[in-house]
Amino acid sequence: MIRVLIADDQDLVRLGLRALVESEDDLALAGEASDGLRAVELARRERPDVVLMDIRMPGIDGIEATRRIAADSDLTGTRVVVLTTFELDEYVFDALRHGASGFLTKDTRPAELLRAIRLVAEGEALLSPSVTRRVVREFATRPSRVLRPHPRLDTLTDRERQVVGLVGEGLNNEEIAARLVVSPATARTHVSRAMGKLGARDRAQLVVFAYQSGLVSG
Repeated sequence: MIRVLIADDQDLVRLGLRALVESEDDLALAGEASDGLRAVELARRERPDVVLMDIRMPGIDGIEATRRIAADSDLTGTRVVVLTTFELDEYVFDALRHGASGFLTKDTRPAELLRAIRLVAEGEALLSPSVTRRVVREFATRPSRVLRPHPRLDTLTDRERQVVGLVGEGLNNEEIAARLVVSPATARTHVSRAMGKLGARDRAQLVVFAYQSGLVSG
């Protein structure tokens, strides 16, 4: 059973999401929050598998709530999916940087939202080359940006740095394996080790690290 916490300040949005979650046999509602502080409080108490997090909420916004959840060592199994009105939203990049596993627009079809919940609950990231990478590229590769290399970047081997750059380009493990002429299992191992060294919760955060550290040119 996948337990889902819904955080949105609009009653109708919460109602719709609750009805969708409760319609599925393998999903269960872990709680509802109308502000960021309540979302963090419920996440710490209920330890849901997935949090559907609105960005703009009273109290603390969804970005700060995501940061607090991602930083809590007791919530390592909780994944945050950010809900936003617009794809190209600079707040989305901040949410990814602070540990969100991906994002969905609020006009996402119900079937796609359910697929995303299940995907994230399995530990995957919502890394769509047509969406998430576009957001990261838009806000991480602006002319005015200042590179902020990850403080543990030097702990990566040359091959691991190369792999992180390929993850940043949006390649999956099979595509990385083909590019480097190694097995998918070897590619998966390199990705996993790089994530461990950099403290990335999932591939979405690894993409952000790749852009911020200059491993992807944009």
